Amino acid sequence: MNRLTQKMSGLQLNFSSLKEPLGFIKVLEWFFSIFSFATCGGYSGQTSLNVSCRPNMTDNRSIEASFAYPFRLNNVKFKGIDNFCGTTEEWHLTGDYSSSAEFYVTIAVFAFLYCIGALVFYLGFRHVYEESKKWALIDFIITLIFTFLWLVSSSAWAKGLTDIKSVTSPSNIVAHACPKEYFCSPGPELHMGRLNTSVAFGFLNLILWAGNAWFVYKETNLHTPPPSSDPEQGPPPSSK
Repeated sequence: MNRLTQKMSGLQLNFSSLKEPLGFIKVLEWFFSIFSFATCGGYSGQTSLNVSCRPNMTDNRSIEASFAYPFRLNNVKFKGIDNFCGTTEEWHLTGDYSSSAEFYVTIAVFAFLYCIGALVFYLGFRHVYEESKKWALIDFIITLIFTFLWLVSSSAWAKGLTDIKSVTSPSNIVAHACPKEYFCSPGPELHMGRLNTSVAFGFLNLILWAGNAWFVYKETNLHTPPPSSDPEQGPPPSSK
């Protein structure tokens, strides 16, 4: 009996799961989760302004503020502004958007790790997955949780990115944050296509996990209850 149990529960590598929606979508989820945390977590950029001293518009300078993930912009100061126009006061960007960015990246990383674990289970222990429906139920619950987390984190990050664009836009800084000692003009506008892509990947992951929930649900007893096997129940009466 022990040998039979070991044989049934041991590793049995089978790549046929990748041909089914259950395994194929999991590969897509693994792939797009990588792009989600890479496009957001690996971003760095800078905003620049042209400034001169009031009232004579003398001593023109180009200053810049470099920022990156996790976007604690209130810790980022403009470089090249030291002892300019007779002031020693530092000039910082405003806002801390680390919570939404870090939450988004954390969900992407955990989704990436879970996809690896699920694929190992699908490919090596699919017989265990099919024989004991509790694994399918656990998989279904986790899939629903990740679907919800992708919705929340992607929405929060989309709002955070909108605020980051506003705070770091040179034209907005000139209009709303230029100190009275300076005359400011905007530098080149920032290119944030990479961060826009990260938001798109977030909502794409939401769609993938929501769609995958249906295929995982079909593997559970909630969709197909196990057949009744009552040994005391006799054969159905024959009709005459």
